[in-house]
Amino acid sequence: MKRLWAWIALALGLVYFFLPLIGTLEFSLRKRRGEYSLDAYVAVLEDPKFQETFSYSVIMALFTIAFGVLLVVPTAYWVRLRLPRARPVVEFLTLLPLVIPPIVVVFGYIRLYNTSSILPLTGSAMGTNVLLMLGYATLSLPYMYRAVDTGLRTIDVATLTEAAQSLGAGWVTILARVILPNVLVAVLSGAFLTFAIVIGEFVMAALLNRPAFGPYMQLIGANKAYEPAALAVIAFAITWACMGLIQLLTRFQRHVRVAR
Repeated sequence: MKRLWAWIALALGLVYFFLPLIGTLEFSLRKRRGEYSLDAYVAVLEDPKFQETFSYSVIMALFTIAFGVLLVVPTAYWVRLRLPRARPVVEFLTLLPLVIPPIVVVFGYIRLYNTSSILPLTGSAMGTNVLLMLGYATLSLPYMYRAVDTGLRTIDVATLTEAAQSLGAGWVTILARVILPNVLVAVLSGAFLTFAIVIGEFVMAALLNRPAFGPYMQLIGANKAYEPAALAVIAFAITWACMGLIQLLTRFQRHVRVAR
């Protein structure tokens, strides 16, 4: 009986989750009257603004991932190796982006780095891009840090460090050639989550007036009917692809451990 109720709950959850998506998909195929077609998807994919904004967000995601890895991996490694008592404080700090709304963060950036400040990042396109990347890194920090920290838990950090030091390796070499390869799957998991966050983020990109994918989706949704549904399906597909890659990497890591 308990198993029956479990299957019923699972079925209700799947219906609740998939029914709106199926409706969105079905509506996106109705641009041509009287028949289903991919006209809305063709119109979206051929739109120069789509290509420009999506390319911009992908590039920003890659820079954000690189910056996040350079920031989080050494921090999590050092906390686990030398500062275990500071771990609760670091975890608390990395959770703050989940508590503080993005609009508050971006307004703080604008106030601190406007053209009348000592560091006028908003005065140029490059400076604003850097500011937006830092904002994206802040939003993805809880997910990146926890992914890396989980990966570090699975290895003996102290033993690996001592072994590398006994062979004459420095800290940079230890991080790049010992620690990072051992937590690469965890880093990639955090990277895919970061990618999904950057692709769908709206508030920061809109307030900083950057040609990102999130504001483009909002603009299309305010002016057209079928194309927004197509964009929503595309965004869901990108997010699910990232989640699927995380699952594949997790299974691959488990198989590697079993083989060892």
